[in-house]
Amino acid sequence: MDYIWIAAGAGLVVVSLVAIAVRRRRSSGSRASERAHEAAQERDPPVEIGESYTVGVTEFSDHHSGETVAVGKVEGFVLFVEDVPSGVDVGDAIRAKVVSFNRGHTSADAVFVERA
Repeated sequence: MDYIWIAAGAGLVVVSLVAIAVRRRRSSGSRASERAHEAAQERDPPVEIGESYTVGVTEFSDHHSGETVAVGKVEGFVLFVEDVPSGVDVGDAIRAKVVSFNRGHTSADAVFVERA
């Protein structure tokens, strides 16, 4: 009978330790994201409006414009690329022309030019 209580107590300790580790990992990830965002606000964008850049598509996302856009990066700076043809997939390289910056110049909107 005593073994049941010891096993239950040990199981409770293990579950508690796992929960604490998961919580710490999640909060440290959000702090890193906040620091990256703050750093992005303090630097000049590495792109210029009207210029075209080659980017790799890292994902597709729902943009504030309501359409799905491709996401790519230039020196860590995020470009949201509109008008991407349906045949383009994650991992493909494309050329995109920057058309505007978002508030704070931490990312930019661009339009698809061609496959790279």
